[in-house]
Amino acid sequence: MIYLDLFLGFLKVGCFAFGGAYGAIPLIRDVIMSYAWLSDETLTYMIAVSESTPGSIMVNLATYVGSNQAGFWGAVVATVAVVLPSFFIILLVTAFLKSALKNKYVQAVLSGLKPCVIGFVLATGVYLIVQNCLSGSNGMNIDIISLVITLALAIIMIVYKHISKKKLPPIMLIILSAIVGMTVYAV
Repeated sequence: MIYLDLFLGFLKVGCFAFGGAYGAIPLIRDVIMSYAWLSDETLTYMIAVSESTPGSIMVNLATYVGSNQAGFWGAVVATVAVVLPSFFIILLVTAFLKSALKNKYVQAVLSGLKPCVIGFVLATGVYLIVQNCLSGSNGMNIDIISLVITLALAIIMIVYKHISKKKLPPIMLIILSAIVGMTVYAV
């Protein structure tokens, strides 16, 4: 039964996650929480780990959750389920790419989805910041260390862009965040 739950849960994520992994995090969270596969805190940590490791966040999370729930075969089932819809969509898109991109209805759908995806990404970022900077059962205790690290990283991004006239590469921000996190929380 766990294999079927993993397959259906991550198939839903694969089918309805539009706009990349950051836009999919709310859907992934809903699926994982509805099956009670991970705690909210563990999910937040796994998002950070999945972001820091090679590969898609969705695939990394599916593999981890599947492995955590049902071992090797659970990881295989969850990973296949989350990738399957994209695989078939890409096959269809490559077959009909030129005519589909010229279609005004396809363009209208894509234009309408852009603001929605931006909202999902922004909401996910705000949610993760609030969850990590506020602690306690009522969420009213401020974790000063997390807040200072978050603000410092935001300032570093802004100063870097101002000085170099380019955005800070995401990989550099991830590496910097990992180093700061290990330094502050491991000591």
